[in-house]
Amino acid sequence: MVTVQEAFRIVQSVTGKPGVEEVDIVTSTGRVLAESIYADRDFPPFNRVAMDGIAVQADKFKTRGQVFPIEDIQAAGSPPLILKDQNNCIEVMTGSVLPKNTNAVIRYEDLEIKDGKAKILVEKIERGMNIHPQSQDAKQGEVLLMAGKKISAAEVALLASIGKKSVYVFAFPRTAVVSSGDELVEIDEVPELHQIRKSNSYTLQAAMKEMGWKSESFHLTDDKELVKKNLRTILEIDDVLILSGGVSKGKFDFIPEALEELGIKKLFHQVSQRPGKPFWFGASADKTKIVFALPGNPVSTFLCFHKYIKPWIMNCFGVSSKHITARLAADVIFAPPLTYFLQVRTELKDGMLLAHPKGGGGSGDFANLKDVDGFLELPLEKSAFNAGEAYPLISFRSIV
Repeated sequence: MVTVQEAFRIVQSVTGKPGVEEVDIVTSTGRVLAESIYADRDFPPFNRVAMDGIAVQADKFKTRGQVFPIEDIQAAGSPPLILKDQNNCIEVMTGSVLPKNTNAVIRYEDLEIKDGKAKILVEKIERGMNIHPQSQDAKQGEVLLMAGKKISAAEVALLASIGKKSVYVFAFPRTAVVSSGDELVEIDEVPELHQIRKSNSYTLQAAMKEMGWKSESFHLTDDKELVKKNLRTILEIDDVLILSGGVSKGKFDFIPEALEELGIKKLFHQVSQRPGKPFWFGASADKTKIVFALPGNPVSTFLCFHKYIKPWIMNCFGVSSKHITARLAADVIFAPPLTYFLQVRTELKDGMLLAHPKGGGGSGDFANLKDVDGFLELPLEKSAFNAGEAYPLISFRSIV
């Protein structure tokens, strides 16, 4: 048995070189850039008006109440106008080019406009006020996004602004999600009293889809020879296998033995944690085939994916895991010498992230997951955990 820290280190050490694929920017969110992105021109590309109002020459302003006759209107999207008389002004709209021969913008809120003239209601005007200068954000040719950046809607806006309709991202490996057990039936079937519907494979695929990670789905029955035969076929096709069930000490848990017979070397089996203790992890000698064999209990499967598998694939892409901590909102006692992943509901209160413990029915109680949004990682060195103490949080929902 290995500790959680040892298991995490071993998993993270087995990384390969990911492929690259081109995707449309609209579908790129959640993916990781495989190319650096450069500014195709200055940002902004011109002196940009930041407020609706009037543009003037600042040094022509003398005193509050001064009046500037309006020469013209500068609309957004129109070529720049030229202020002909520097004692006059040009009305300007937000986002428009700053008219030539002007160097300050006064907001409508600070004006009184009547009969084609603008009366100034403020005491002071400064050069550059309410103007977004050309190239202030980035110069042409400057790196805007580095390879390895995870794409969100904010990055999509930037990609669109430089004319990138598609972008190169790291490709996920060919992956199989494999459920096992004779007690499982398809979700559209009516189970017998001794059966249950499949849920883990759907849970895993849904969690992967949130990242843009696609997979094939398979099922193994509790027959040793069939387990080995089917795993051999899957390993010939897919590079990453994520299995659920069949890895404990039961008489029908054939998966660890079958994997080793197929050339997948065990790197660890059993982790000193709850839930998810029976977790098995291995790889082929050349590290081209990676296998995560997770316990079949739904909460164990869910926890292991978010604790180990999601950070592993991000590490393959060069993205470091974010470390979030939360403070216990109540005392917790956990006596076994295991790392305890406590189900919690988080709350942001007075600038502090609080974790409210949520009791449940153990690793098989997946219904409890609907009421929580993360796991608080409580170390095995302690058994008493006090309210106010901070511990690592594995979040699977948006915190706020």
